[in-house]
Amino acid sequence: MSVYKQLKPSLVWQYFEEICRIPRLSKNELRIRKFLLDFARKNNLESKEDEIGNILIVKPSSPGMENVKTIVLQSHLDMVGEKNSDHPHNWEIDPIIPVVNGEWVSAEGTTLGADDGVGIASQMAILTDKSLKAGRIECLFTVDEESGMTGAINLKPGFFTEKILLNLDSEDEGILYIGCAGGMDTIGTLKYIPETVPADTAALEISVTGLHGGHSGDEIHKGYGNSVKIMNRILWNLSNEFNISLSNFNGGNLRNAIPREAFATIVAEKSSAGKIKSWIEDFQSTMVDEIGYIEKELKITVKDTDLPRFVMDRGNQTSLLNSLTCCPHGAIAWSKEMDNLVETSTNLASVKFGEDNTIDIITTQRSSIESSKQDAAAMVETCLKLAGATVVHSAGYPGWKPNMNSEILKITRDSYKKLFGKEPNIRAIHAGLECGLIYQKFKGIDMISFGPTIRGAHTPEEKIEIKTVQMFWDLLTDVITSIPLK
Repeated sequence: MSVYKQLKPSLVWQYFEEICRIPRLSKNELRIRKFLLDFARKNNLESKEDEIGNILIVKPSSPGMENVKTIVLQSHLDMVGEKNSDHPHNWEIDPIIPVVNGEWVSAEGTTLGADDGVGIASQMAILTDKSLKAGRIECLFTVDEESGMTGAINLKPGFFTEKILLNLDSEDEGILYIGCAGGMDTIGTLKYIPETVPADTAALEISVTGLHGGHSGDEIHKGYGNSVKIMNRILWNLSNEFNISLSNFNGGNLRNAIPREAFATIVAEKSSAGKIKSWIEDFQSTMVDEIGYIEKELKITVKDTDLPRFVMDRGNQTSLLNSLTCCPHGAIAWSKEMDNLVETSTNLASVKFGEDNTIDIITTQRSSIESSKQDAAAMVETCLKLAGATVVHSAGYPGWKPNMNSEILKITRDSYKKLFGKEPNIRAIHAGLECGLIYQKFKGIDMISFGPTIRGAHTPEEKIEIKTVQMFWDLLTDVITSIPLK
């Protein structure tokens, strides 16, 4: 029996269940694209796909509604694939296994994909809801939002033609978003010299696990631990106190997620192994004192392991650890215009030992002010270059400037008050929404973003609050049926 069977609105949950069966990580959206195009054909709906993979499906006006303004609903097809390290999930073939826990839906050991699967499901429900009386509706599905927004970047003029857009990629019921931060990546690559493992040594494997992680925009200010920073702190101290050699350091997976886990292999004199284990045990207590109030599942462990084939040379090891110690992470500045909104931040997302004796360091900067975004990237670049790393910056994406005089804001705000008897919060968000790119490409477009409540996005703790999906649906359908004449 479906775990969604008793949930409302039934049509949205039905489509969400179908979506959960389809692997759809960023840059691997072929199956979900085919699923949507087949869906359009089965329902006799006009559809098209551009060369990058973006899809548009059109629902014609209801009889007598031909003079109502057309509205565009927009979501993204891809999802972040994060799982617990001990969970056997193959993102290429395995479905997401949903679990209902009280008032929430989550997944077994993986991200749920409600970001933005619930947006896709709601568009599908709108397209097939025969009771909905509205003007023409265009449903835009973009690809690769999570790993670079390449779908939105490559949208061409004319792919959709209307000037009102509802972005269905927000995660807080009761908040209407009318602006977002711009972002970019700063990536460093450091080369090192592999050296023979010294004689009479022992190898230890260190792990940092159990952290909350989270979205590097929405949750960057919450004080969650960064596994890369914590592991680097361990290694920096051990390098200075016990003269260890580093063989491997892998932490974090995704550019837009705060890293949850990190692993390292070190080599030390056999006589130091016991002291290192004691030091790490004491450090676990130190971290509990510092962040245990919010990171209740933090676990730092160390165990014996086989000697590796090589260690990195001491000069580059010192440069790497110093660089990561220098590299900033977290909120840098707060908005002067909107309360409790981060203006500028940077996320130290991952460190990976790769092929050809290289180490890749990936970071992401966000800001609602373009010059501040560039300054944050310059800070990170400086730290990486001090280690001798080669540094490149992504092209990035622009922010979306709030417009308090927006027509669609007034319509949505009035609908919310009518439905729920209270004022919604009007906010900008410190995450990157595709609205920024769409705003830049389609001049004069009027946009708003809203959605149900999702917590723990981009982590295996991701969950969606059941009751807010119904509220989201009620608001979405009321807004659609409140669109004025042309």
